[in-house]
Amino acid sequence: MSGIDLRNLGRIADVLGLDSLSQLTLIDGAVLAQGHVPPFPGDVPVLVTGIKSVDTAEKVQTVLTRVYPLSHPLKCVNQAGVVSEVVLNSFAGAFSPVVYITPLAVGASFEAFHEVVAHLRAPNGGCPWDLEQTHFSLRKHLLEESYETLDAMDQADTAKMREEFGDVLLQVVLNAQIGSDEGTFNMTEVLQSIYSKIIRRHPHVFGDLKVDGVGQVLSNWEALKAAERKAEGVVEKGILDGLPAALPALNQAQEFQERAARVGFDWPEVENVLDKIREEIEEVKIASNPQDVAEELGDLFFVLVNLARWKKVEAEDALRGANLKFKRRFKHIEKRARENGKTLQAMSLAEMDAFWNEAKGLEKAG
Repeated sequence: MSGIDLRNLGRIADVLGLDSLSQLTLIDGAVLAQGHVPPFPGDVPVLVTGIKSVDTAEKVQTVLTRVYPLSHPLKCVNQAGVVSEVVLNSFAGAFSPVVYITPLAVGASFEAFHEVVAHLRAPNGGCPWDLEQTHFSLRKHLLEESYETLDAMDQADTAKMREEFGDVLLQVVLNAQIGSDEGTFNMTEVLQSIYSKIIRRHPHVFGDLKVDGVGQVLSNWEALKAAERKAEGVVEKGILDGLPAALPALNQAQEFQERAARVGFDWPEVENVLDKIREEIEEVKIASNPQDVAEELGDLFFVLVNLARWKKVEAEDALRGANLKFKRRFKHIEKRARENGKTLQAMSLAEMDAFWNEAKGLEKAG
Protein backbone atom coordinates (compact mmCIF):
# COMPACT_ATOMS: atom_id res chain seq x y z
CA MET A 1 0.00 0.00 0.00
CA SER A 2 2.93 2.34 -0.65
CA GLY A 3 2.73 5.26 -3.04
CA ILE A 4 -0.31 7.19 -4.24
CA ASP A 5 -2.25 4.66 -6.28
CA LEU A 6 -5.75 5.90 -7.09
CA ARG A 7 -6.81 2.34 -7.83
CA ASN A 8 -6.32 1.57 -4.15
CA LEU A 9 -8.02 4.72 -2.90
CA GLY A 10 -11.47 3.16 -2.62
CA ARG A 11 -10.09 0.17 -0.74
CA ILE A 12 -8.17 2.42 1.67
CA ALA A 13 -11.31 4.51 2.22
CA ASP A 14 -13.28 1.35 3.06
CA VAL A 15 -10.60 0.16 5.49
CA LEU A 16 -10.60 3.54 7.21
CA GLY A 17 -14.38 3.69 7.28
CA LEU A 18 -14.58 6.97 5.38
CA ASP A 19 -18.11 7.81 4.32
CA SER A 20 -17.00 10.53 1.94
CA LEU A 21 -13.86 11.55 0.07
CA SER A 22 -15.01 15.17 -0.09
CA GLN A 23 -12.08 17.61 0.30
CA LEU A 24 -9.68 14.68 0.86
CA THR A 25 -6.09 15.70 0.09
CA LEU A 26 -3.60 13.08 -1.13
CA ILE A 27 0.14 13.48 -0.66
CA ASP A 28 3.15 11.21 -0.92
CA GLY A 29 5.04 10.77 2.33
CA ALA A 30 8.40 11.32 0.63
CA VAL A 31 7.21 14.72 -0.62
CA LEU A 32 5.78 15.72 2.76
CA ALA A 33 8.99 14.66 4.53
CA GLN A 34 11.04 17.11 2.45
CA GLY A 35 9.10 20.18 3.59
CA HIS A 36 9.10 22.36 6.67
CA VAL A 37 5.33 22.91 7.01
CA PRO A 38 2.37 20.92 5.63
CA PRO A 39 1.53 22.09 2.07
CA PHE A 40 -2.22 21.69 2.63
CA PRO A 41 -4.95 23.31 4.77
CA GLY A 42 -5.22 21.96 8.29
CA ASP A 43 -9.01 21.85 8.29
CA VAL A 44 -9.36 19.23 5.53
CA PRO A 45 -8.84 15.45 5.78
CA VAL A 46 -5.47 14.25 4.45
CA LEU A 47 -4.23 10.86 3.32
CA VAL A 48 -0.45 10.38 3.37
CA THR A 49 0.85 7.33 1.52
CA GLY A 50 4.22 5.98 0.45
CA ILE A 51 5.86 6.18 3.88
CA LYS A 52 8.57 3.58 3.26
CA SER A 53 10.84 3.90 6.29
CA VAL A 54 10.94 4.94 9.93
CA ASP A 55 13.20 7.83 8.91
CA THR A 56 10.52 9.15 6.52
CA ALA A 57 7.88 8.66 9.21
CA GLU A 58 9.93 10.71 11.68
CA LYS A 59 10.36 13.52 9.15
CA VAL A 60 6.64 13.48 8.34
CA GLN A 61 5.90 13.67 12.05
CA THR A 62 8.19 16.69 12.45
CA VAL A 63 6.51 18.52 9.57
CA LEU A 64 3.02 17.81 10.88
CA THR A 65 3.85 19.13 14.36
CA ARG A 66 4.31 22.59 12.81
CA VAL A 67 0.51 22.77 12.47
CA TYR A 68 -1.10 19.91 14.39
CA PRO A 69 -0.94 19.42 18.19
CA LEU A 70 0.99 16.42 19.47
CA SER A 71 -2.28 14.92 20.70
CA HIS A 72 -3.92 15.12 17.26
CA PRO A 73 -5.57 11.79 16.28
CA LEU A 74 -4.33 9.82 13.27
CA LYS A 75 -5.34 6.53 11.70
CA CYS A 76 -2.52 4.31 10.46
CA VAL A 77 -2.96 1.49 7.93
CA ASN A 78 -0.28 -1.20 7.90
CA GLN A 79 0.77 -3.48 5.03
CA ALA A 80 -1.94 -6.00 5.97
CA GLY A 81 -4.63 -3.33 5.84
CA VAL A 82 -5.13 -3.22 9.59
CA VAL A 83 -6.08 0.16 11.02
CA SER A 84 -4.68 1.46 14.31
CA GLU A 85 -5.54 4.76 15.96
CA VAL A 86 -2.62 6.77 17.33
CA VAL A 87 -1.80 10.35 18.21
CA LEU A 88 0.76 12.44 16.33
CA ASN A 89 3.29 12.24 19.14
CA SER A 90 3.57 8.45 18.76
CA PHE A 91 3.11 8.27 15.00
CA ALA A 92 6.74 7.61 14.03
CA GLY A 93 7.00 4.77 16.51
CA ALA A 94 3.84 3.18 15.08
CA PHE A 95 5.32 3.25 11.57
CA SER A 96 2.81 2.49 8.79
CA PRO A 97 2.95 3.14 5.04
CA VAL A 98 -0.41 4.95 5.02
CA VAL A 99 -1.76 7.49 7.55
CA TYR A 100 -5.04 9.35 7.60
CA ILE A 101 -4.97 12.80 9.26
CA THR A 102 -8.27 13.95 10.69
CA PRO A 103 -9.05 17.61 10.01
CA LEU A 104 -8.57 20.35 12.56
CA ALA A 105 -11.52 22.47 13.66
CA VAL A 106 -13.35 24.55 11.07
CA GLY A 107 -11.49 27.76 10.34
CA ALA A 108 -8.00 26.41 11.02
CA SER A 109 -6.64 27.37 7.62
CA PHE A 110 -5.82 30.43 5.57
CA GLU A 111 -8.28 29.30 2.89
CA ALA A 112 -11.17 29.19 5.36
CA PHE A 113 -10.32 32.66 6.64
CA HIS A 114 -10.06 33.98 3.08
CA GLU A 115 -13.57 32.65 2.42
CA VAL A 116 -14.93 34.40 5.52
CA VAL A 117 -13.48 37.74 4.39
CA ALA A 118 -14.81 37.23 0.85
CA HIS A 119 -18.25 36.52 2.38
CA LEU A 120 -18.08 39.80 4.30
CA ARG A 121 -17.56 41.59 0.98
CA ALA A 122 -20.22 39.61 -0.93
CA PRO A 123 -22.85 41.91 -2.54
CA ASN A 124 -25.59 39.54 -1.41
CA GLY A 125 -25.44 38.64 2.26
CA GLY A 126 -22.26 40.53 3.08
CA CYS A 127 -21.63 43.10 5.80
CA PRO A 128 -22.64 46.71 4.95
CA TRP A 129 -19.59 48.12 6.77
CA ASP A 130 -17.11 45.85 4.98
CA LEU A 131 -18.75 46.55 1.62
CA GLU A 132 -18.19 50.29 2.12
CA GLN A 133 -14.47 50.00 2.85
CA THR A 134 -11.74 51.08 0.45
CA HIS A 135 -7.97 50.84 0.55
CA PHE A 136 -7.91 54.45 1.76
CA SER A 137 -10.50 53.99 4.52
CA LEU A 138 -8.60 50.99 5.89
CA ARG A 139 -5.27 52.82 6.16
CA LYS A 140 -5.87 53.94 9.75
CA HIS A 141 -6.98 50.47 10.79
CA LEU A 142 -3.83 48.86 9.41
CA LEU A 143 -1.72 51.41 11.28
CA GLU A 144 -3.66 50.95 14.53
CA GLU A 145 -3.46 47.17 14.36
CA SER A 146 0.27 47.34 13.64
CA TYR A 147 0.90 49.48 16.70
CA GLU A 148 -1.29 47.24 18.88
CA THR A 149 0.78 44.30 17.67
CA LEU A 150 3.99 46.10 18.58
CA ASP A 151 2.56 46.79 22.02
CA ALA A 152 1.83 43.09 22.54
CA MET A 153 5.36 42.24 21.42
CA ASP A 154 6.84 44.82 23.79
CA GLN A 155 4.96 43.18 26.64
CA ALA A 156 6.04 39.69 25.49
CA ASP A 157 2.35 38.75 25.75
CA THR A 158 2.12 35.74 23.45
CA ALA A 159 -1.65 35.36 23.80
CA LYS A 160 -2.09 39.00 22.81
CA MET A 161 0.42 38.63 19.99
CA ARG A 162 -1.58 35.74 18.55
CA GLU A 163 -4.71 37.91 18.59
CA GLU A 164 -3.05 41.01 17.16
CA PHE A 165 -1.27 39.13 14.37
CA GLY A 166 -4.73 37.87 13.38
CA ASP A 167 -6.03 41.44 13.30
CA VAL A 168 -3.13 42.50 11.05
CA LEU A 169 -3.80 39.51 8.78
CA LEU A 170 -7.44 40.60 8.53
CA GLN A 171 -6.31 43.96 7.18
CA VAL A 172 -4.08 42.31 4.57
CA VAL A 173 -6.75 39.87 3.39
CA LEU A 174 -9.50 42.51 3.41
CA ASN A 175 -7.40 44.83 1.25
CA ALA A 176 -6.61 41.95 -1.10
CA GLN A 177 -10.32 41.17 -1.37
CA ILE A 178 -11.07 44.79 -2.21
CA GLY A 179 -8.43 44.55 -4.94
CA SER A 180 -10.10 41.37 -6.22
CA ASP A 181 -13.54 42.99 -6.21
CA GLU A 182 -12.18 45.96 -8.15
CA GLY A 183 -10.28 43.73 -10.57
CA THR A 184 -6.87 45.25 -9.78
CA PHE A 185 -5.18 42.35 -7.95
CA ASN A 186 -6.15 39.37 -5.82
CA MET A 187 -4.84 37.34 -2.88
CA THR A 188 -3.21 34.79 -5.16
CA GLU A 189 -1.19 37.52 -6.85
CA VAL A 190 -0.19 39.00 -3.49
CA LEU A 191 1.07 35.61 -2.32
CA GLN A 192 2.78 34.78 -5.61
CA SER A 193 4.51 38.15 -5.65
CA ILE A 194 6.01 37.87 -2.18
CA TYR A 195 6.82 34.18 -2.72
CA SER A 196 8.79 34.99 -5.86
CA LYS A 197 10.50 37.98 -4.25
CA ILE A 198 11.69 35.95 -1.25
CA ILE A 199 13.05 33.19 -3.48
CA ARG A 200 14.70 35.71 -5.82
CA ARG A 201 16.33 37.72 -3.04
CA HIS A 202 17.71 34.69 -1.19
CA PRO A 203 19.97 33.03 -3.76
CA HIS A 204 22.23 32.00 -0.86
CA VAL A 205 19.35 29.86 0.45
CA PHE A 206 17.47 28.78 -2.66
CA GLY A 207 20.36 28.96 -5.13
CA ASP A 208 24.09 28.40 -5.36
CA LEU A 209 25.36 31.79 -4.14
CA LYS A 210 27.83 31.64 -1.25
CA VAL A 211 27.82 34.46 1.30
CA ASP A 212 30.00 35.22 4.28
CA GLY A 213 27.81 36.60 7.05
CA VAL A 214 24.89 38.99 7.38
CA GLY A 215 26.78 41.96 5.92
CA GLN A 216 27.20 40.25 2.58
CA VAL A 217 23.58 39.12 2.63
CA LEU A 218 22.41 42.73 3.02
CA SER A 219 24.83 44.02 0.40
CA ASN A 220 23.62 41.41 -2.06
CA TRP A 221 20.02 42.27 -1.20
CA GLU A 222 20.58 45.89 -2.24
CA ALA A 223 22.25 44.78 -5.48
CA LEU A 224 19.32 42.50 -6.28
CA LYS A 225 16.83 45.30 -5.62
CA ALA A 226 18.75 47.62 -7.93
CA ALA A 227 18.79 44.94 -10.66
CA GLU A 228 15.04 44.43 -10.26
CA ARG A 229 14.36 48.14 -10.64
CA LYS A 230 16.51 48.28 -13.75
CA ALA A 231 14.78 45.27 -15.28
CA GLU A 232 11.39 46.87 -14.61
CA GLY A 233 12.49 50.10 -16.29
CA VAL A 234 12.22 52.09 -13.08
CA VAL A 235 14.19 55.33 -13.06
CA GLU A 236 17.34 54.76 -11.00
CA LYS A 237 16.84 55.82 -7.40
CA GLY A 238 19.31 56.70 -4.71
CA ILE A 239 20.13 54.15 -2.05
CA LEU A 240 18.10 56.13 0.51
CA ASP A 241 15.00 56.38 -1.69
CA GLY A 242 11.98 54.16 -1.30
CA LEU A 243 11.40 54.47 2.45
CA PRO A 244 7.87 55.67 3.33
CA ALA A 245 7.72 59.25 4.57
CA ALA A 246 5.38 58.18 7.39
CA LEU A 247 7.98 55.83 8.88
CA PRO A 248 8.75 56.74 12.52
CA ALA A 249 11.76 59.06 12.62
CA LEU A 250 14.00 56.74 14.64
CA ASN A 251 13.28 53.84 12.28
CA GLN A 252 13.90 56.06 9.28
CA ALA A 253 17.21 57.35 10.68
CA GLN A 254 18.46 53.85 11.43
CA GLU A 255 17.44 52.56 8.00
CA PHE A 256 19.21 55.51 6.29
CA GLN A 257 22.38 54.79 8.26
CA GLU A 258 22.25 51.04 7.66
CA ARG A 259 21.83 51.52 3.92
CA ALA A 260 24.69 54.01 3.78
CA ALA A 261 26.91 51.68 5.81
CA ARG A 262 26.33 48.84 3.33
CA VAL A 263 28.19 50.82 0.68
CA GLY A 264 30.99 51.86 3.05
CA PHE A 265 29.77 55.26 4.28
CA ASP A 266 30.33 54.68 7.98
CA TRP A 267 32.61 55.53 10.88
CA PRO A 268 35.60 53.19 11.09
CA GLU A 269 35.22 52.69 14.87
CA VAL A 270 32.42 53.06 17.43
CA GLU A 271 34.67 55.50 19.35
CA ASN A 272 34.19 57.95 16.48
CA VAL A 273 30.44 57.78 17.07
CA LEU A 274 30.91 58.45 20.80
CA ASP A 275 33.12 61.43 20.00
CA LYS A 276 30.41 62.75 17.69
CA ILE A 277 27.80 62.40 20.44
CA ARG A 278 29.98 64.50 22.77
CA GLU A 279 30.41 67.08 20.02
CA GLU A 280 26.65 67.28 19.38
CA ILE A 281 25.91 67.66 23.11
CA GLU A 282 28.25 70.67 23.25
CA GLU A 283 26.51 72.17 20.23
CA VAL A 284 23.13 71.76 21.92
CA LYS A 285 24.51 73.60 24.96
CA ILE A 286 25.58 76.63 22.95
CA ALA A 287 22.53 76.80 20.66
CA SER A 288 21.07 80.28 21.16
CA ASN A 289 17.53 80.13 19.75
CA PRO A 290 14.71 77.55 19.40
CA GLN A 291 15.49 76.91 15.73
CA ASP A 292 19.15 76.17 16.45
CA VAL A 293 18.24 74.02 19.45
CA ALA A 294 15.82 71.97 17.33
CA GLU A 295 18.46 71.47 14.64
CA GLU A 296 21.18 70.47 17.11
CA LEU A 297 18.86 68.13 18.99
CA GLY A 298 17.99 66.53 15.67
CA ASP A 299 21.68 65.97 15.00
CA LEU A 300 22.11 64.50 18.48
CA PHE A 301 19.17 62.14 18.02
CA PHE A 302 20.57 61.08 14.65
CA VAL A 303 24.02 60.23 16.01
CA LEU A 304 22.45 58.42 19.01
CA VAL A 305 20.62 56.25 16.50
CA ASN A 306 23.97 55.59 14.87
CA LEU A 307 25.32 54.41 18.22
CA ALA A 308 22.32 52.09 18.56
CA ARG A 309 23.12 50.67 15.12
CA TRP A 310 26.73 50.06 16.10
CA LYS A 311 25.56 48.31 19.26
CA LYS A 312 23.14 46.11 17.26
CA VAL A 313 20.11 47.70 18.93
CA GLU A 314 16.94 48.91 17.22
CA ALA A 315 16.66 52.55 18.26
CA GLU A 316 12.86 52.56 18.00
CA ASP A 317 12.62 49.50 20.22
CA ALA A 318 15.07 50.98 22.73
CA LEU A 319 13.07 54.19 23.08
CA ARG A 320 9.80 52.29 23.19
CA GLY A 321 11.24 50.20 26.02
CA ALA A 322 12.31 53.34 27.86
CA ASN A 323 8.82 54.80 27.42
CA LEU A 324 7.22 51.67 28.87
CA LYS A 325 9.66 51.69 31.76
CA PHE A 326 8.86 55.35 32.52
CA LYS A 327 5.12 54.65 32.36
CA ARG A 328 5.46 51.64 34.65
CA ARG A 329 7.46 53.55 37.28
CA PHE A 330 5.27 56.64 37.11
CA LYS A 331 2.16 54.52 37.62
CA HIS A 332 3.85 53.17 40.78
CA ILE A 333 4.24 56.76 41.99
CA GLU A 334 0.52 57.34 41.37
CA LYS A 335 -0.36 54.12 43.18
CA ARG A 336 1.77 54.99 46.22
CA ALA A 337 0.34 58.51 46.30
CA ARG A 338 -3.21 57.12 46.44
CA GLU A 339 -2.17 54.72 49.21
CA ASN A 340 -0.91 57.69 51.21
CA GLY A 341 -4.02 59.75 50.54
CA LYS A 342 -2.18 62.35 48.46
CA THR A 343 -2.47 63.83 45.00
CA LEU A 344 0.57 64.16 42.79
CA GLN A 345 0.15 67.92 42.80
CA ALA A 346 0.47 67.95 46.60
CA MET A 347 3.63 65.85 46.65
CA SER A 348 7.14 67.22 46.61
CA LEU A 349 9.65 66.19 43.99
CA ALA A 350 11.64 64.44 46.72
CA GLU A 351 8.61 62.34 47.68
CA MET A 352 7.92 61.38 44.08
CA ASP A 353 11.59 60.60 43.52
CA ALA A 354 11.56 58.29 46.55
CA PHE A 355 8.66 56.33 45.11
CA TRP A 356 10.41 56.28 41.72
CA ASN A 357 13.47 54.69 43.31
CA GLU A 358 11.17 52.29 45.15
CA ALA A 359 9.75 51.19 41.78
CA LYS A 360 13.28 50.67 40.45
CA GLY A 361 14.10 48.53 43.45
CA LEU A 362 10.98 46.42 42.99
CA GLU A 363 11.90 45.84 39.33
CA LYS A 364 15.38 44.67 40.24
CA ALA A 365 14.06 42.43 43.02
CA GLY A 366 11.45 40.94 40.70
